Amino acid sequence: MTDIDKTAGPSAGESPARPAGPEAVKAVPVRHYGRYISALAAIAILVAIVYAFGQGDINWQAVPDYFFDHRIMTGVYKTLMLTVLSMLIGIVGGIVLAVMRLSKNPVTSSIAWFYIWFFRGTPVLVQLFLWFNLGLVFHYINLMPLYKDYWSNFMTPLLTALLGLGLNEAAYMAEICRAGLLAVDEGQTEAAHALGMSHGKTLRRVIIPQAMRVIVPPTGNEVINMLKTTSLVAAVQFPELFRYAQDIGQNSGAPVEMYFLAAAWYLIMTSVLSVGQYYVERHYARGSSRSLPPTPWQKVKGHLTAFSSRKVTA
Repeated sequence: MTDIDKTAGPSAGESPARPAGPEAVKAVPVRHYGRYISALAAIAILVAIVYAFGQGDINWQAVPDYFFDHRIMTGVYKTLMLTVLSMLIGIVGGIVLAVMRLSKNPVTSSIAWFYIWFFRGTPVLVQLFLWFNLGLVFHYINLMPLYKDYWSNFMTPLLTALLGLGLNEAAYMAEICRAGLLAVDEGQTEAAHALGMSHGKTLRRVIIPQAMRVIVPPTGNEVINMLKTTSLVAAVQFPELFRYAQDIGQNSGAPVEMYFLAAAWYLIMTSVLSVGQYYVERHYARGSSRSLPPTPWQKVKGHLTAFSSRKVTA
């Protein structure tokens, strides 16, 4: 046999030799020791805090005893009522100010800019005291022939709280609404005007529904922040959750315990509002993506269905 015959390849009955595949790579995960150390440190700090409060002179039984007290429930109702009314004033005022701010009229735009500059630049508590003490400047209010009375009778604690919180919130909502309106492409406005729609109808039917996708998330945060800010109105003698808890604590000799009770109620209310914010955002996000991410309840149902199907097949 010649050298050419030796290298010609395998004979008719033999299978060709397959090349050896690459060896499997052994992937060794990197050990993040810093994560373990930080987790242990966080657990240790949490245990130390719980132990410290457990050793303190706190009557924890007072919290469940007064948790559903009628005064606390009245405070919860007034807090929610004040939050809703103040946010309504803030949202309506914010939309009007945003439209004024975007106006081509320099006078209208300047007035809106000054309003936003003043109310965002001064603390809410200062504004509440200003409204409450304007009776020192104006002794009576004269809206003849509709209304005439002393300022102290007109500016009640509820009206002071609504004006102080609502007008301040309008300044922040104006910037949120302005950002949402600017996020809508100008071609939408031009197309609506080409169809003969007026400026107001274009805002209501075309611009604002699309801007809601940008406006809703920060507005949800503002609602939660407003709920907590209502605790400041206790300074102008409007009774709400914090004020009622403070009064109960002074009368019962358990002021710290009542502060914890008020904090628990604020946590419950803000948690409920956070869930509502999640579903409102999900509603307005329908047009931005083809498939929405599953809700927490849908995730739980999916896991339960997968677990039950595996159990049946086993």
